Amino acid sequence: MLTNLLKTTASISEALNTINDSDNKICLVTEPDGRLARVVTDGDIRRALIDGATTEDAISVLPPTDPVTCGVKAGEADILSLMISNDINIVVVVNEANHPVSLVSRSMLEPNVLLSPPHMGERERIYVGNAFEENWVAPAGPHLAKFEHELEKVTGLEAALAVSSGTAALHLAMRVLNVKAGDRVYVSDLTFAASAQPILYENAVPVLIDSEPGTWNMSPEALARKLEKDKTLGVLPAAIIVVHIYGQCANMERICELADFYGIPIVEDAAESLGATYRNSSSGAHGTLAAFSFNGNKIITTGGGGALVSNNRELIELARYLSTQGRDAALHYQHEKVAYNYRMSNILAGIGRGQLALLGERVEARRHIFDRYRNGLKDIPGIRFQENSPNSQGNRWLTVVDLDPDEFGLHPYQVIKKLGQHGIECRPAWKPMHLQPLFRRYEIEFHSEHEYIAGEHFLRSLCLPSGSSMTEDAQDRIIGQLRKTLKRLA
Repeated sequence: MLTNLLKTTASISEALNTINDSDNKICLVTEPDGRLARVVTDGDIRRALIDGATTEDAISVLPPTDPVTCGVKAGEADILSLMISNDINIVVVVNEANHPVSLVSRSMLEPNVLLSPPHMGERERIYVGNAFEENWVAPAGPHLAKFEHELEKVTGLEAALAVSSGTAALHLAMRVLNVKAGDRVYVSDLTFAASAQPILYENAVPVLIDSEPGTWNMSPEALARKLEKDKTLGVLPAAIIVVHIYGQCANMERICELADFYGIPIVEDAAESLGATYRNSSSGAHGTLAAFSFNGNKIITTGGGGALVSNNRELIELARYLSTQGRDAALHYQHEKVAYNYRMSNILAGIGRGQLALLGERVEARRHIFDRYRNGLKDIPGIRFQENSPNSQGNRWLTVVDLDPDEFGLHPYQVIKKLGQHGIECRPAWKPMHLQPLFRRYEIEFHSEHEYIAGEHFLRSLCLPSGSSMTEDAQDRIIGQLRKTLKRLA
């Protein structure tokens, strides 16, 4: 039953109230005999008020429009075609007398396209079922040990520790590197807060390093300048956290050269970059330690979890000890150090094993999605895509576009809102740490005297749906709507 009906004699104020109470945010206006006269949206009312109307005026003062309708026997394909051709999300279904009887929304006909949903398969179900059958549900068990071993093989590293989150892995990295209160730790400015929060857990001091153009990863130029300054002041950092943003590797050759010269350990925040390569080695294989994330939106997932990996077995064994409450080797429960409950469960590790076996396929799918976006949008001026660092190949966890304001004169939020109305989830780029209330008081080294790359990227960029299970039809729908939106808003 329709509840958002008004007569033509109703006021604009009544229409506003009806729209606010409606799930579809529209109201249907009918003639006294029940025939559909028009559809009213908040945009219609807003434009009328700007032109001098008041909320007490009758709806009839609004500029006339012809409602888009279909008959009760219309098929879904016809209704969807009607929506697409008229660029609307709701069609009114009317009977033979032109009385409105129902509404059809686009979400009823087209599934929403999410940014990066989990992509699950049958293998994961088998492993989890095995854990239940054998009653291995605690934070230990055969799947956990095998998952860690399989991670070692995939990354080419000596040791892996599966934990409850990528954030936990980074925190353990701070602990095993003996980062203390007051120590300085460099970290990429353009990232998610989880990259920098573990520094604060140890009461250390984040020092933010800007991005470079093109790859949007940590700027080697800014890093070199900051290291030279801090060396002069005698306050070199205890560690450098390099984030491989959106699954693309940073320029690790130059960054590692600088870290080696000053004797500073590198922690790779590879939360987004599992499956990417740099100089034919796995992302995460170039620093002292690396952290992966298996959150639900990552390229593979355990439903929540992470891992700390390294070629230094001693550091991983220390992290293992700290991840299990720091229990000493005694028959009774004995603890000497502050430690944590960070271990991954055997059930989640079973999911991870099934997912990890398909990592190559997931990476290939995301790269294919990136290529289709690039080809589908290449003729639109002012759109730029994230570049690979030299000698690297990213996993294209997310496809992110940068919109040149000189070409479009619009903010990504406008595009995000418009695509959201069509059931397409997009997100802004990461808001840099330097612009976050929690981190704005900390030092930042910009890419150059006149360039703040991370801040510019945040204001210009948006992340497009990139899930490995997305169909080509769904991606074509996104590309088509994005082209239409950019053309209209430009």
